[in-house]
Amino acid sequence: MKLDIKSISTLVVIMAALAAGAYSLGLSSAKNTSSSMSSQSVGNSSAPAHPSSTRSTTTETAASGALTFSHFRVGNRNVKGMTTLGDFVWVGTSGGVLKYDLRTDNYVLYDVSNGSLLSNGVFHLSVLDERIMVGTYGGGLSVFDTKSEKWKNYNIPDGLADQFVYDVQRVSNGDVWIATWSGVNRVKQGKFDDPTQWETYNLTNTNGGLPNDWVYGLEEGKNGEMWFATEKGVARFVAGKWENWQHEEGLGAAYELVAADIKFNNDPGKASKHHARQKVEDGLVNVSAAYNPNYVVSLSVDGDGIVWAGTWGGGLARYDGKKWTNTTVQEGLPSNHVFMLHRDNEGRIWAGTSEGLARVDQQTGKPVEIVRRKDGLFADNVFSMAKAQDGSVWVGSFGGVARLYGLI
Repeated sequence: MKLDIKSISTLVVIMAALAAGAYSLGLSSAKNTSSSMSSQSVGNSSAPAHPSSTRSTTTETAASGALTFSHFRVGNRNVKGMTTLGDFVWVGTSGGVLKYDLRTDNYVLYDVSNGSLLSNGVFHLSVLDERIMVGTYGGGLSVFDTKSEKWKNYNIPDGLADQFVYDVQRVSNGDVWIATWSGVNRVKQGKFDDPTQWETYNLTNTNGGLPNDWVYGLEEGKNGEMWFATEKGVARFVAGKWENWQHEEGLGAAYELVAADIKFNNDPGKASKHHARQKVEDGLVNVSAAYNPNYVVSLSVDGDGIVWAGTWGGGLARYDGKKWTNTTVQEGLPSNHVFMLHRDNEGRIWAGTSEGLARVDQQTGKPVEIVRRKDGLFADNVFSMAKAQDGSVWVGSFGGVARLYGLI
């Protein structure tokens, strides 16, 4: 029954994202190995050339005229995770993982059919010691060793709290933390193959310190503390002690401040008992719009220790260690649904929303730069972001990826 409830819940998230960015997209799906990705190159002629590329392209100028970009279609799929390593960009979709070669414009698809993954739905991608960490929907944690080019999968029998993995991060003391939909794991010193090194923290064994078992993100803080994004607010773990924050402490904007700007009404309470119960607990039984300020779906901590939390309809929340402040559409945010938070190599914070990508002022939280489809995005719903070694920035949406030059 747990799997069924989670399947329904994720469908709600996907449908809401579709409603927020409903474009008529090309459905040319990614094929198998050693062929060019289906692409459309758009912009001026200053983009770096790839002599070995065989793809056909068309060009035009972006509305803003500021960015050069290419579009890559992945079909009727979300691009929830991306990362880069050397000459390769890894793209995680709801149909498997693509390894894209910057030198040749060719790619390899890893999925269930070729025995690489246990689930084609990918939530997360990151790099750990030249290994690609892949968090999946229902298939646990899949790890690709780029040296041996072999896959290894970790699941509940190995110590993983749940087969749904949303985030992975190694912290400064060498431990690896994993966000799942049944709490969080800590793997001491990253010793994945030693069952004695796996620990699980959940709602029950933390006595509510972790306020909800559905964990969507985690980040190490400036002083080594751990932060967690959950469906019941933000939690912090430091020196063996837990603390958490919800809307009543200031997390997320009040409904009356954002109601007029919510453009889709997908009521999770009608899709699953889990969300119906959550609506009652959060006092939202009379709200049918896609709004829950305690539902934190993205998280980042900047170099000053400021905590950033992306909420489901309550805007972008900023915690300075004393109080929460919220940025919404009224302050210039493209949307009050913040699907992704990304800290770039310069330490700047980017917010991927259902209506575009925004870079925010780290002192005020207000947007200082906004990029939308007319500026080069594949679609306005933004789920993932990564920078490649050739200077290009890759932004994942529903249906495809934008490769941007000149953004960062």
